[in-house]
Amino acid sequence: MATIGYARVSTADQNPQLQIDALEGAGAARIFTDHGVSGAKTERPQLAACLDHLREGDVLAVWKLDRLGRDTTHVLQIVDSLHERGIGFRSLTEGLTTEGAMGRAILTVMAAFAQLERDTMIERTRAGLAAAAANGRLGGRKPKFDASHAARAREYRDKGMSAPEIAKLLDMSRATVYRLLSETDLDTRHQRNS
Repeated sequence: MATIGYARVSTADQNPQLQIDALEGAGAARIFTDHGVSGAKTERPQLAACLDHLREGDVLAVWKLDRLGRDTTHVLQIVDSLHERGIGFRSLTEGLTTEGAMGRAILTVMAAFAQLERDTMIERTRAGLAAAAANGRLGGRKPKFDASHAARAREYRDKGMSAPEIAKLLDMSRATVYRLLSETDLDTRHQRNS
């Protein structure tokens, strides 16, 4: 009988060390870690390897419930599958365990609250983006180059300069020069046709 840990971080630049330290502190003999994998993705190779590694009598430990599955249903499917195989489950942050009927009932309720928290966060994000759009703002990074850059690129092109020369002069990539020139050409044609 062994405690086996599973850790997951959503982006490649996040550090799973907090999860790993907690799992080691809980006695995990081995820890499987997925890097740069969001909970929404179905392909989590280390989770699959972890589930394959577990044997009857083992306990799967995670730092937090939402590290295990995409949503409430997925978490409960995994936990039910573990239970059928005679494998226990522990979530360290929530202090949950599948030992006994009360542990399984609490786990179901906690999984539902974790899903509610994620859904609420998504709803807030969507509402914020909608409010920004209603005020004329779009999400994402502001463009590095504006209409004045496009006008200068067009001016240099009209003087006979090549795209690589313009790119070097304006400190931008050739692709950006081509994009700016094509956008301004489209705008000019549109204005003539109007």
